[in-house]
Amino acid sequence: MNIRKLLLVGLLCSGLMVSVSTISAQRKMMQIKGSDTLVNLVQVLAEAYMEKNPKNPIAVLGGGSGTGIAALINGTCDIANHSRAVKEKEIKMAEDNGVTPYTFVIAVDGLSVIVNDDNPVFQLTIDQIGAMFRGEIKNWKEVGGPDKAISLYGRQSNSGTYVFFQEHVLGNQNYSAYMKRMNGNAQIVEGVTADKFGVGYVGVGYVADAQGKVKKGIKILKVSKDANSPAYSPLNKASVDSGDYPIARGLFQSTAGVPKGDVLDFIQFELSPEGQKIVEKEGFFPIGPRYQEENRKKLK
Repeated sequence: MNIRKLLLVGLLCSGLMVSVSTISAQRKMMQIKGSDTLVNLVQVLAEAYMEKNPKNPIAVLGGGSGTGIAALINGTCDIANHSRAVKEKEIKMAEDNGVTPYTFVIAVDGLSVIVNDDNPVFQLTIDQIGAMFRGEIKNWKEVGGPDKAISLYGRQSNSGTYVFFQEHVLGNQNYSAYMKRMNGNAQIVEGVTADKFGVGYVGVGYVADAQGKVKKGIKILKVSKDANSPAYSPLNKASVDSGDYPIARGLFQSTAGVPKGDVLDFIQFELSPEGQKIVEKEGFFPIGPRYQEENRKKLK
């Protein structure tokens, strides 16, 4: 073999080594995918964790709860973020693929119904909200507001928030065909801020900070279970914990089987007092005793 050929082989081998090294590094990076409600929170948690564990890199991506769960089933992520429970058909698909999802609650959300700050409406019942998003109530005057058409802002169908809201508020019925389907919580906030007659639903962490200060231009509605029940705000942790606020939910992460190694270490950080302080700082609620006990049983 002449010198030119030896150089060529050397370069090819060198390139192969770089490629293999790059792939190996990519595989070592923890991959977290899914819920857009959770993506900002988990990014902040990951940054705090990596400051203490610089050799354990983490990549956090959104895309929706369905995307995260599908990635877990397909083996393309280590942790799936999801703002709804894993569906029976997804559990079956996971089992068929040799995956057993282990699910944890890392935060609590008071799913918030928001309107423009200029809208005089300040509270609604679950039935009224459901009727609005099904397209049955079309004018604000029907719920004590101005004589103006209601403009609906919601999520796309791959969103866990879309599914949760449909199940718990719309009674598993279809959304109005006129609802604007947005890519994420932030886009809904922007839409309602700019639309005096808009209404949308978002995670509480996207509309208020840890002190309960609401973003400029929007108002969070109080919600009651029915016309004869008191209305509660999702900003009130006690109301969310007790279930008095009727659109509260856990925010989930799932792993493929019992978490181990760096994945387990990161989840334990999220559930630690330090991690839960970050949850609260980002506008969500730390988990209470019931979820703490459920998590402990799965992490034994």
